[in-house]
Amino acid sequence: MAAARKLNWQLKIGNKIEVSAALIFRGGQLLITQRHASAHLGGLWEFPGGKREPGETFEQCLVREIREELGVEISVGDLFEEIAHDYPEKSVHLKFFICQLLAGEPQPLECAAVKWIGRAELAAHEFPAADAQLLARLQAFAAPEFGI
Repeated sequence: MAAARKLNWQLKIGNKIEVSAALIFRGGQLLITQRHASAHLGGLWEFPGGKREPGETFEQCLVREIREELGVEISVGDLFEEIAHDYPEKSVHLKFFICQLLAGEPQPLECAAVKWIGRAELAAHEFPAADAQLLARLQAFAAPEFGI
């Protein structure tokens, strides 16, 4: 059912995909997830989240996706970054929100792996090209969330 729902949604909007992603900090570290090897951009690391469905706000999408993908509950805070990026096969519109983990411990339910990393470790992980602007901002981000 979920696969059919995603396919129908993608067909309605063509090659433009709207994505909501979470920046979840804990103890000076940031949560990242690894894409399944068989997925688009397989094996790369990313910030957890997913595609927005019709009728959902970006915030509602994020709560749903994090519950499905990681089995945890979050609260969605401020918008941190908004990016539009064109890949050869599709365009993505991404919104990254600062989120707080409310309940549970992240588990890789719909991803290959989960990992908590510090700012210095960001460069040691390969992320999709669409995340480049966000990664540069996170590298310069001085805030209590990142232990600074």
